[in-house]
This record gives sequence, structure tokens and C-alpha cells, in this order.
Amino acid sequence: MIYNTTHNNKEADAMFNDLLGKPYSFFKAIKMGGVGSKRMMIDAVSPGFLKYMNTVADINYGNIELREKGIIVHINKGLKNFSWAIPTYQLHIYKTSGFSIHAQGNFVRFKNNKLLKENKKFLDKIIDIKIENDKQYEFY
Repeated sequence: MIYNTTHNNKEADAMFNDLLGKPYSFFKAIKMGGVGSKRMMIDAVSPGFLKYMNTVADINYGNIELREKGIIVHINKGLKNFSWAIPTYQLHIYKTSGFSIHAQGNFVRFKNNKLLKENKKFLDKIIDIKIENDKQYEFY
């Protein structure tokens, strides 16, 4: 589910809080070592997300925000912001030519460059959270 969050959007906030939980408190975020990534360059997106990308030769940027039950991928298109809510149980992560996040039949691939390397510690934190979540649903 993707929302335009350029301006304060009460519907999007309510949906994010319901689906992913409330944002972490200031002190909890400091204890975790941060709950948001630095910006990263978007390399490719699924066909359903092409309308949220710049059509000219501008660089597309995005970042990731952690929530209790998932993540929010923020995409910047010029002066507009779009947010994609992904619950942890739907999240799939792949490290190929870049770093890609897949869910709900869509994906966002981040370019493998200096900006991605700066976020390695944060991306490892997302992977650890995904592993912990998957342990709840293991079959014996």
C-alpha cells in the first residue's frame, strides 16, 4: 500500500500505525542505534511503481524507516514523497547487483554504491528483525 505523504496525511498515518505499529519513541530509537536509513539511490522499481519515479534523467532517492511490525520505504519524486508500508511477514530482501526489497508483488532495488555501503549496518538490522520474525512461524 503506497500513500502520498508530501503533506500531513491522517489516513496514511492511521493505516501505518494500524498495520506496522506506532513509531519508536525517541529514547527507544537511540537505544536501537537509529530507526531510519540514510538516503539511497533507487536503481529500478516494479512496473506498478513507475508512476512514482522521476520521468526525466533525475536521480531517484529513497530511504527506509523501521516500525515495530514492519518497515516503510519512502520514495522521493521531485518535491513529492511517497511511502510504501510493508509488514515484516510480507517482506523479502535480496542482495544481487544491488539491495532489493520485495513485497505485495512489487519491488524497489537500490543501487550498489557508496550510499548503500553507508547503510550496511542499518540493512543488517532489518535482516536480523526479519529473521527473528520468521522464527515465530517456523514449522517443526
